[in-house]
Amino acid sequence: MALKDITLGQYFPGHSFVHKLDPRTKLLAVVLYIVALFLAKSFVTYGILFVLLAVSITISKVPLKSIVRGLKPVVFIVIFTAILNLFYTPGEHVLAKLWIFTITLEGVFNALFMVVRILMLIAGTFLLTYTTSPILLTDALENLLGPLKKIKVPVHELAMIMSIALRFIPTLIEETDKIMSAQRARGADFESGNLIQRAKALIPLLVPLFISAFRRADELAVAMECRCYHGGEGRTRLRQLHYVGRDYFVLVLFVVLTVLVGVLGRRFGL
Repeated sequence: MALKDITLGQYFPGHSFVHKLDPRTKLLAVVLYIVALFLAKSFVTYGILFVLLAVSITISKVPLKSIVRGLKPVVFIVIFTAILNLFYTPGEHVLAKLWIFTITLEGVFNALFMVVRILMLIAGTFLLTYTTSPILLTDALENLLGPLKKIKVPVHELAMIMSIALRFIPTLIEETDKIMSAQRARGADFESGNLIQRAKALIPLLVPLFISAFRRADELAVAMECRCYHGGEGRTRLRQLHYVGRDYFVLVLFVVLTVLVGVLGRRFGL
């Protein structure tokens, strides 16, 4: 897996229908989509959600290869989760028995649905970050969590931390790639050997990477202080958030689909 395959935090500017949606709408839509994924129980409900995801990606005009490339880093986790569900799901229809492991028909379906659920969840989350800038995500999160300010929750600070984290993920990945290239030029080998040897070879990357990260954090803090930055009350925004007709349409659509998937799963087992 190459570092360029990690696309979390990247933003693809555009003027599509998805890009123009209010960021609060997209956040709520993703939350509803995740809830629907956990309520889905069969090919029918997963098919509905897959069509919804496919249509959203098509409308957003985000390159499909970017979505697929972003899924590569989680392939190991997906395979590991599938194996656990395959061998440790009890059921009545036994397909095979290998030593202490038993494969059942229920385990096969459970593993399949778990893989599909994880991949669709990650793809939907990536679509949110691909079509929404970190600044707008921060404003949306702060606005949605606004009521928590009444109980002294530092909403603005939490939203700012999330925004900075998303913003610097691509930067740190680029920095890591530069450090690896410099060490390869000096004879370092990151490709050969078993998994443990490869992990040990990555240890020398940590020191310069942490130094670079702390340096960037210090520079950012100094820049914010020089500009007299302070969050909270009285701070204005360049772009004001307003719901329009398309936002209400999307919210109603996702609420209806979530309720539909929930009813189909609970009432009919679909």
